[in-house]
Order: sequence, then C-alpha cells, then structure tokens
Amino acid sequence: MLNPELWALLADSFWKILLPGLTMTIPLTAISFALAMVIAIAVALVQFANIRVLKQIARFYVWVVRGTPLLVQLFVVFYGLPNVGILIDPFPAAVLVFSLNEGAYCSETVRAALESVPPGQMEAGQCVGMSYLQVMRRIILPQALRIAFPSLSNSLIAMVKDTSLAANITVTEMFMVTQRIVARTYEPLALYIEVGVVYLIFCTVLTKVQRLVEKHMRVCA
Repeated sequence: MLNPELWALLADSFWKILLPGLTMTIPLTAISFALAMVIAIAVALVQFANIRVLKQIARFYVWVVRGTPLLVQLFVVFYGLPNVGILIDPFPAAVLVFSLNEGAYCSETVRAALESVPPGQMEAGQCVGMSYLQVMRRIILPQALRIAFPSLSNSLIAMVKDTSLAANITVTEMFMVTQRIVARTYEPLALYIEVGVVYLIFCTVLTKVQRLVEKHMRVCA
C-alpha cells in the first residue's frame, strides 16, 4: 500500500507533469506532425511521379533518416551543428528533427497509398480534360490519404511518446519535469509510472479521435 506521503506527492506532481504535457508535449507533437505531413506528401509525390533525379534524392533522404536512431539525429542537430556555427534553440531543434524523422516514415505510407489507387483513376481524370496536377489534387491524393489515414494516425500516436526523447536536448516537456521531480524526491518507480499514465491518457484520447474519424470516413464513403 502507498503511504499517505507518497499519495500526496503523486497528487501534487500530477498537475506539475500534466501542465508541460499540455503546453509543451502536445504543441511539439502537433507542430512536428503537421510539418512531417507536408514533407511526407511532397516526398511521396516526387517518388510517385518517378522524376529520376528528385526520386533519388527522396530515396536517399528516406534511407538516411530511417536508418539512423532518432536520438542520434537529435544530438547531431542540437549538440553537433554548433561546431559548424549553427545554433538552434531546443524547441525548434526538436521540431526540426521530429518533422524530418516522421516525414520520412510517413512518406513511405503515403507513397504506398498512392500506388494502391487504381491506375484507371488517373486515366479517367485525364479523359475529362484534367491536367496531371488536377487529377492528383482532386482524385488521387484524397483517395490515397483516406487509405493511409489509419497508419498515419498510428504514427501520430507514436510521436506523442517519442517526444520524451526531447528531454535529452533540454526541452522542458513532461518527461524532463518528471526527471526533475524524481531527482528531488527519490521516488522513481511511482513517478515514472505516473508520467506513463499521462502519456497513456494522451494516446487514448487520440485513439478515440482516430476511431471517430474513421467511422465518419466510412459513412461518407
């Protein structure tokens, strides 16, 4: 059984952990994922269009980012770039790295979704006088994003948890706040379980939203 002092500590620390979760972890996730989607769609469209030089650049980007650890990428940008005169504050550095990292993974999801759309859709659009870009924007891409939505939603949920790595470059998100409380109170088990519960709450809410959106998409289909 937990003693009253520990219960009091958990009750007090819960709000201290939740607040940076709402003001730092969630904004970091939202901004990074929005930028990642822009990158993912651009990279996927380049590969789908099969533009030789751009496709090779896109493949190289995906290869490098997916083949190196996220933590290493964070350290290279935040601790490594200052050696060549490039200084980036912790939050922008985290946004940059998370966006590029997630963009690489999501680009493969979008690319696969684009390739799953029947080729006849492109031919049908061009037969009614649409240009290539119009067909992509009005017909192919909307269908592909609907197909990719479940996987992209899972990537968003995973990113919420991955933002805990930003504590390693001094971003004061909720995991770093928890570490500071642990250093002061010497209660690692209870406090790390508590921050895990907060992450679980965030991910559960996103999962509920994902299911509602998927249900709405099925109704509208």
